[in-house]
Amino acid sequence: MMSIKIILTGFLLMFSLFAAKAQAIVGNNFSTDGWWRPNTTTFSPQVDKDGIVTFRLKAPHAKVVLVELGDWDIQEWRMTKDETGVWSVAVDSLQPGIYQYSFKVDGLTVLDIENPRVKHGTSLYGNILEVRGESPLFDQAQDVAHGEVRILRYRATTLQRSKMVYVYVPPGYEEDGQAFPVLYLRHGGGDDEGSWTRDGRVADVLDNLLAQHKAKPMLVVMTNGHTDGTWAGGSSKEGMEILEHELLYDVIPLVEERFHVMKSKEGRAIAGLSMGGGQAFVIGLRNMDKFNYIGQFSSGLLSDEKLKLADYIPDWERKKREINEEVKILWTSCGTKDPRYQGHLIFLKALDKQGITYQSDEAPAGHEWAFWREQFAKFTTHLF
Repeated sequence: MMSIKIILTGFLLMFSLFAAKAQAIVGNNFSTDGWWRPNTTTFSPQVDKDGIVTFRLKAPHAKVVLVELGDWDIQEWRMTKDETGVWSVAVDSLQPGIYQYSFKVDGLTVLDIENPRVKHGTSLYGNILEVRGESPLFDQAQDVAHGEVRILRYRATTLQRSKMVYVYVPPGYEEDGQAFPVLYLRHGGGDDEGSWTRDGRVADVLDNLLAQHKAKPMLVVMTNGHTDGTWAGGSSKEGMEILEHELLYDVIPLVEERFHVMKSKEGRAIAGLSMGGGQAFVIGLRNMDKFNYIGQFSSGLLSDEKLKLADYIPDWERKKREINEEVKILWTSCGTKDPRYQGHLIFLKALDKQGITYQSDEAPAGHEWAFWREQFAKFTTHLF
């Protein structure tokens, strides 16, 4: 009798569980209604058809919120809070272009978490805002044939670690069996191997130049120019030697094995910005038998009046007499608002004194990507 009661009790328990589950299924309130409607609004930053940009940030407990825009000449706007705790400001004074911005909340810098486009390298710097006009600018995506950016891994033998290299490949590369020239492009102290692609817009700039027949089809190779993550590590004599070895014996052989490219100095150029500009100038002049074009943009190392190139370039007294014959273009530039500018002018006078031929350029800019994108575009139109 006892076993029958146990069985009956078990059956009733199972039945009640099944009934409860059935009731839960019948009462299911999950729905995908509304999922099919496109999201027609952007919380922040919202750019309307007239170019007015609205920044928003939800911070109900904040007392003062600002939006700061720019990576050199900073513009600032005070935001106002509504009854829901959302701060906002509408800005109608921005020209088409690419901008960096962040929020300042009660004195603390805060990123816009509604905008996944960020400027980053050795750290996070801010969000990216792109304002487009009726016609895209030289560094914005246009309706032209597009190349592609490939990412490869290699072993940096001196540093004994795995690193990545970004390679821009021009449109038509696969269809054309010719050997293409290569620009080895180096980043600044706060950047990484992807910065020239993300913030320098290498692909957009070259795609547009190629479509206008203003530049020759080329590959652009972008590696990490740090030895220890610091500007000093990428600018010291020891760091230069490490990076030179890596470029000559790890990177260039990899590129020439994996891509159909020219393997002579006539088909190679080297350039860089800031820390990478010093690297490009030094490594290029130390290897004039391998590079026909050398460019530097806003180098702090070269703007230092105490710099002695003989410390970085062995046999400098002999080499400086060969530059005019061995290097087709020696390019040097700096923004007039950059603290390096006066040192840059002194550097140019030193080149003049030594009879070294060069091309120089400047613009009313600071130490910023807007200037470096422009320099990249100008420099590449002179190559190959």
